Amino acid sequence: MIPVGIIVFFVVAFLASSIRILNEYERGVVFRLGRCIGAKGPGLIILIPGVDKMMKVSLRLVALDVDPQDVITRDNVSVKVNAVIYFRVVEPVKATIEVEHYQYAMSQLAQTTIRSVCGQAELDELLSARDKLNSQLQEILDTHTDPWGIKVANVELKHIDLPNEMQRAMAKQAEAERERRAKIINAEGEFQASTRLSEAAVIIQDTPVALQLRYLQTMREMASENNSTIIFPLPMDLFTPLLRAMDKITDKE
Repeated sequence: MIPVGIIVFFVVAFLASSIRILNEYERGVVFRLGRCIGAKGPGLIILIPGVDKMMKVSLRLVALDVDPQDVITRDNVSVKVNAVIYFRVVEPVKATIEVEHYQYAMSQLAQTTIRSVCGQAELDELLSARDKLNSQLQEILDTHTDPWGIKVANVELKHIDLPNEMQRAMAKQAEAERERRAKIINAEGEFQASTRLSEAAVIIQDTPVALQLRYLQTMREMASENNSTIIFPLPMDLFTPLLRAMDKITDKE
């Protein structure tokens, strides 16, 4: 008769080799005698020892950092571009059967796609239209990885490294653009000032009293300053009424 201890030992060993526990974000692709019978999980999974083989697949979002790629843009500028790709496995069976090491395959596909897409764009577009390029990269990668059971959620270009000569040229271009804007703003200010002065001259010509009011206002501003000596230039127009009155008196005499 077989001792109870040996029976218990074999039962425990059988359960230890046949029971698997999968987390909520994991699935187990089960192969029975080499044939895939589907994905199981999460929770408790029972396998047949020596017959079943299980491969774990994570369904969580993966952030894949793509190494910098040497790219020659359409306007013949050599740059280095790297990106980050966010993807997840949506069909564990396909991700296990259709492709070997899907993360490595995704990395290689991303590198070639980045060189192809960025090489078709000019440098200005590469620097200013990243959203457009990101969407284009995401669409291409998602189309190619769909047979693998992988969904590409997002693609983001991280860094675009320019040669030192190109950086200096762009800095000069930006400085020239700032100087051009400053000159335009200064010219617009001069134009507005000359327009206002011409309008003021017309008003003063039609209304001479306005000139006298402006003169009095200027005298008031000068008097408010702490100067030791103030010279008031008096226009002859102020004495015109007095001179006319004196002429009338002289004529009467």
